[in-house]
Amino acid sequence: MKGLKLKVCGMKFAANIAAVAGLQPDYMGFIFYDKSPRFISEVSAELIKYIPSEIRTVGVFVDEDLEVVKKKVNQFQLKAVQLHGNESPEYCAALKNTFNGSELIKAFGVDEDFDFSVLDNYSTVVDYFLFDTKTKAHGGSGKTFDWTILDGYKLDKPYFLSGGIDLEHVAAIAGLKDSRLYVLDINSRFEVEPGVKDEEKIRAFIKEMEK
Repeated sequence: MKGLKLKVCGMKFAANIAAVAGLQPDYMGFIFYDKSPRFISEVSAELIKYIPSEIRTVGVFVDEDLEVVKKKVNQFQLKAVQLHGNESPEYCAALKNTFNGSELIKAFGVDEDFDFSVLDNYSTVVDYFLFDTKTKAHGGSGKTFDWTILDGYKLDKPYFLSGGIDLEHVAAIAGLKDSRLYVLDINSRFEVEPGVKDEEKIRAFIKEMEK
């Protein structure tokens, strides 16, 4: 697992945000989707600006108005945007053209019927794909998907792997020999409750990633 980057997603409380930042993950994700139990308030979101600059802060949005996303990027100095809805390639292109160095991640829910050809029109307008377990709730399900489905992914663009990743998956992740796998995205399996991450469990996972 050495060489893979880590994203911790879905924090919403000040002390927990500070504790996770102290572990120095590569990415920290904050959910601006008000139907999520991990939705971050405006007050807590103000803390994003004070996270150490080497950590890439990610705003997660679901079918949000383009102008709202742009406003949040500027307001909270987000270093990346993750789109977790049905955003079109045209939407992604319009958003990407407004960024000044921010990364754009497009998430897709994957199951055995997923058609990888839908990614073709996104490949030139996003920086990364994110593959998550397909659910109606736009992520955070705590469920993994069959990673062999990714054998159908034929593009060169690097991707984030999400969906129920836990400490128990360390050996299986180590066995994934895909140079395009860039970031492991952890969330609900590392929580005490929605939006509150277990600092010690994340520390243990980071230790395993360094092996």
